[in-house]
Amino acid sequence: MQAGMTQEQLGFEADLRRTYVSILELGQQQPTLTTILKLSKSLKHSAQDIVGLVETEMRQAARHKR
Repeated sequence: MQAGMTQEQLGFEADLRRTYVSILELGQQQPTLTTILKLSKSLKHSAQDIVGLVETEMRQAARHKR
């Protein structure tokens, strides 16, 4: 959403199916490194930035479980 793209647009840009993008957003499947690289290019962020954001979200979720 922050990139102003729909799942369909992101999927097209990253050469991924829209349904796969949805599955990733829902956390039902973990992306491969190749997928992260495809998404990072489409989202105009480095793969390192994307992994860092996920890492931060996971830390916050772990704190809320305590």
